[in-house]
Amino acid sequence: MIAETVCSAVSAAGLGIAAITAYRKRFLAASRLAAYSLVPVGLVLTGVVGWAADTAFSLKAWVGFGLLGAAWLMFLGTRAVERRTGGTRKERKAAKAAQREAVAPAASAPSLGQGSRPAAARPAAQPKAAPAEDFSDIEAILKKHGI
Repeated sequence: MIAETVCSAVSAAGLGIAAITAYRKRFLAASRLAAYSLVPVGLVLTGVVGWAADTAFSLKAWVGFGLLGAAWLMFLGTRAVERRTGGTRKERKAAKAAQREAVAPAASAPSLGQGSRPAAARPAAQPKAAPAEDFSDIEAILKKHGI
């Protein structure tokens, strides 16, 4: 009975604020406020408020919520331990075997192989430029500024 009275008062206050907002020519905001204001009365008329009040003050309901919470925590705890340890002994052995097979024994070797041309037929590497040639423009700028 108290819940219905409180919800009705909240709805009436919200409708009053919506009326003031509409008077100020903000019709979109006023209609949104009116919609929000009608929700508590709708919840009272559908019986949701009565059900929630009965559930909130029921010891049986709170024990049920406690058991659900304990089950949820146990589930999360077992998942965390399972991820950390890798599951059963069979699963760990299978994971190690799969990991050994996943890595190629000669992973550092090129995957395309040596190719069909012999080493002598390959073009020689270009000789690297002398360090003096690389810094010639920098030296010119430094000389220009007297350094």
